Amino acid sequence: MEPIILGEQGKSFFDNLKDHIIDLIQTLVVFGAIFTVIYLFVAQPHKVSGNSMLPTLHSSDYILTDKLSYRFGSPKRGEIIVLKNPRDESQDFIKRIIALSGDSVKIESGQVFVNDKALTETYLPKDLKTQSGAFLQAGQTVKAGQNQYFVLGDNRGHSSDSREWGGVTRQEIVGRAFFRYWPPQSFGLIKP
Repeated sequence: MEPIILGEQGKSFFDNLKDHIIDLIQTLVVFGAIFTVIYLFVAQPHKVSGNSMLPTLHSSDYILTDKLSYRFGSPKRGEIIVLKNPRDESQDFIKRIIALSGDSVKIESGQVFVNDKALTETYLPKDLKTQSGAFLQAGQTVKAGQNQYFVLGDNRGHSSDSREWGGVTRQEIVGRAFFRYWPPQSFGLIKP
């Protein structure tokens, strides 16, 4: 019979292995708990799917969504947000806020008006014309209700947004898109 080789502090190889496995499991549980807290309350990764935010964001861009700042402050006009699809909450959309609670919105002659003033949208091509939709029809003025926001995609011809389904509530907003980490050439903060 061969002798059992003892390791640190007189423990057998198998006792040492068992201790290392327990340490590894404890470390993974701690990291998992930290990740879960960050994911649920601080920041969440999202993949842009579709072209509704062109030219600002492209399909297959990977972004981080800040879920914390709206717990302490309100969304602002021009910010890009991730929200629950009002027609199917299992999907997330990414859009830009164009009107805040209490603002009036109108689309006329291809231009967006907020509170009777033409909205300056430097992030869009100069020749872009915004078409109306089923909810926000041409020449009609609609007021955003309390705790409600109007959102549009930057690629106005290919975006399902508030023109089709109206405003979104604060509860439907997941958070603010603030950082793009993929592709590498676009790495950096997302500017409103």
